[in-house]
Amino acid sequence: MSRFRPIPTTLLRRFLGRNQPVAGAPFSPTAMPSPPVSATADMACAAQTLATRLPDLLLHASHIATTLAAGRHPQRRAGWGDTFWQYRPAQPGEPVNRIDWRQSARTARAHVRETEAEAAQTVLLWCDFSGSMQWRSGHALPGKLDRAILLLLSMAALLLRNGERVLLLSPSGIVSLPPAPNALERLTLGLCELAANSSPMDAALPPPALVPRRARLLLASDLLCPDTHIHDCLHQLAAHPARAYVLHVSDPAESTLPYTGRTEFCGLEHEPPLELPHVQSLRTDYAALVAARSQWLEQTTSHCGHTLAHHQTDQSPLPTLLALHAQMSQRV
Repeated sequence: MSRFRPIPTTLLRRFLGRNQPVAGAPFSPTAMPSPPVSATADMACAAQTLATRLPDLLLHASHIATTLAAGRHPQRRAGWGDTFWQYRPAQPGEPVNRIDWRQSARTARAHVRETEAEAAQTVLLWCDFSGSMQWRSGHALPGKLDRAILLLLSMAALLLRNGERVLLLSPSGIVSLPPAPNALERLTLGLCELAANSSPMDAALPPPALVPRRARLLLASDLLCPDTHIHDCLHQLAAHPARAYVLHVSDPAESTLPYTGRTEFCGLEHEPPLELPHVQSLRTDYAALVAARSQWLEQTTSHCGHTLAHHQTDQSPLPTLLALHAQMSQRV
């Protein structure tokens, strides 16, 4: 029997609520699959390991950010900026250098060309440090937490280069970042401290009451928590109001259930073990369940006025960042 700490048992238990496997199925030692990779049991050790990888993640994030084009966020009102906003009649005492003479020559009055105001906005970063993020299904794959941090730091580097204000949010509020040569390194150190103080039972989603009004929240999580938690969090953020950009990070094994034979699933957040015979017989129905939940996530985030981007750890981060950047660049 294969024993591992893989697909958090939330979806499996939901599936089995409607499709109970046959009890007492025979166990054949010859059919036993190869044991997959186990997650790190000790969260303190995992945090220490993560800290050693953060310099590489920071360098990779900075490199990715240089490949993305960026623009400032418009304010939809007249002010300092580069984007044309409107023409308006010149007022008495208007400085001559503000008059658009070409437009004025077409009418009987002098006109001023106004540009659209541009201003920095506050973006909060939230990273899910719960136990289910401390897993990967193979040695060649990055962990979900590693990929979530890489994506967050890449977007932070891009936002900082364009004059945005980027802060880090924790379950206790906005984090006071440690000193460092630049803002991106301070964010990296702040994430490292949060990882060092995390536990498997940490909340996957932020408390909406801690998010400032009209702020934007970039949230990275595997979303393997009860659907009611996701629904309530997104609705409360929308009522706050705040705009959330949800980054759903998953491992490929969580979508495909690529295991065979009798397998014992051990949860990473103190869930009781779950032993299943003939796991491969559940694969088709399990995939349908995962697809249905993905559709529910899309509908829920859209209904609340937020956006959702999916990322699987066996894929390149660049397409996800391009899609996320396009979402965050839209006028709101």
